[in-house]
Amino acid sequence: MELTIDAKGQECPIPVVRAKKALGTIEEGTVAVLVDNETAVHNLENLGRDLKCAVTSEDAGDGTFRVVLKKTEESAAAAPVESAGTRVVAFGKAVMGEGNDELGAKLMNAFVFSLTQQDVLPDTLLFFNDGVKLTTEGSPVLDDLKKLAEAGVEILSCGTCLAFHDWTDKLAVGEVTNMYVIAQKQLEAGVVVRP
Repeated sequence: MELTIDAKGQECPIPVVRAKKALGTIEEGTVAVLVDNETAVHNLENLGRDLKCAVTSEDAGDGTFRVVLKKTEESAAAAPVESAGTRVVAFGKAVMGEGNDELGAKLMNAFVFSLTQQDVLPDTLLFFNDGVKLTTEGSPVLDDLKKLAEAGVEILSCGTCLAFHDWTDKLAVGEVTNMYVIAQKQLEAGVVVRP
């Protein structure tokens, strides 16, 4: 069985997410993904290696690449790796990384979406400083945060930070918290991620 996914024109991480979901629907066989940039090729090759799939890629011409991931007995038996302790993601900014804020906002949108696609979800998302903007009305990641909340992920925003920006009445997902809880959640976590 071979499934083909046309992911041309789709930005990171969509081709990887679609390929991983497709691989999850088959016991054995291949998933072929059509993409239009070499970064997507590398990302799909890395996914294949992580999942212990056999991977091949070829330039199909006209700027299109075909990446084939073959599910083997080894990849079908591979279990997801779980971390010890709780998993906390701490958002201190509304953008990801340093430098260009437009790019940083785009990266943050992709990061939050990627959280919704993980096999193991974080336990808690903490928002403070300008990061609280992500949990308020008009946030570009609000739908993804609501999906995470519906899946049982705890979402906490700093009350002092919301008040500072006059956004307290604009909180659209999760609950208001304080710095004591923000510190406690991070100190007790097995893993803390800071995008």
